[in-house]
Amino acid sequence: MDYQADSPLPGTMQAVVCYGPGDYRLQEWDVPHPGPEEVVIRVKAAGICAGDTKCYQGAPMFWGDEHRNGYCQPPVIPGHEFVGEVVALGVGAGEKYGLGLGDLAVSEQIVPCWKCRFCLRGQYWMCQYGDVYGFRQHAFGAMAEYMLFPRNALNHKVPTSIPVKYAAYIEPLACAIHAVQRGEIEFGDVVVIAGAGPLGLGMIAAARLKHPGLLIALDLNDRRLDVANACGADLTLNPGKVDVIDEVRRLTDGYGCDVYIEASGHPVAVEQGLHMIRKLGTFVEFSVMAKPVTVDWTIIGDTKALNIHGAHLGPYCYPIAIDMLQKGLLPVERIVTHALPLPSYQTAFALAAAGDEAIKVTLAP
Repeated sequence: MDYQADSPLPGTMQAVVCYGPGDYRLQEWDVPHPGPEEVVIRVKAAGICAGDTKCYQGAPMFWGDEHRNGYCQPPVIPGHEFVGEVVALGVGAGEKYGLGLGDLAVSEQIVPCWKCRFCLRGQYWMCQYGDVYGFRQHAFGAMAEYMLFPRNALNHKVPTSIPVKYAAYIEPLACAIHAVQRGEIEFGDVVVIAGAGPLGLGMIAAARLKHPGLLIALDLNDRRLDVANACGADLTLNPGKVDVIDEVRRLTDGYGCDVYIEASGHPVAVEQGLHMIRKLGTFVEFSVMAKPVTVDWTIIGDTKALNIHGAHLGPYCYPIAIDMLQKGLLPVERIVTHALPLPSYQTAFALAAAGDEAIKVTLAP
């Protein structure tokens, strides 16, 4: 072997392979072998993201429309939220990443090129040519028994104090932290987070650490709002039961919230936020939308002069996410609600898409 391993890797493995919208198949696939500075893990848990479900359902972002080409390149193994045990190390990989055989490890969602304008400026999460695991053929994902981290990847060791079944939440938590950073929250701000799914709950826990004056969570599911309270929300509101725009204005002497973070993935939450936020406020858009969203842009410019910030991936946030989980700063046991075996991937996708009883659904290969 031209790599380090406790034992030779098997020849094939079970993997979920995406061929097109709704066309995901469990089949035998070749086990990857590491080249120089590459890592192979035995996957222990793989989370299902809202983006994964929308790709499965055929959202234009992933499959293209008249305005753009699709992001997904089938056939590809999906899965960009994961944790695994290091089972093989290419030459130089152990030294480069501080990893040894048997360690638990995660890899950041994007594998950058390290050569484009953005990478050279340290903005690697916006790499012009990077591959996000689970969507491109150069970065197959984690819905399989084994997975390869390419040599350009950003890898992190996971402490054994974080249970494996919860460690797959590191990726969404890192994204949540980055979105909160984009909100530029100041002491005493009134902050509204729309959506109490896996990302929104992580945002609530991260925003709590910014010491806002009032932290409000919005969701149509009261059970999720109960978890939002446990994550640090001061107040929870259900838009199906309360006029949340009027309520937030009432709580702020008619001004509106200082920061609004959209994490629901629903177009109505975008318009709701534009009406709820104060003049000169900061609006953070995180969600992957299933279809284009139409709003009155006059509100953004002439009416309120808003700061509109997008948030993409979790750059520089993985160590923070790992630290938050180690310290028990959020009730991860109430967020990671379901773990299913890999052959039950269709049931897992359905649970994740429905979002009724499930919050974060994982697969265990």
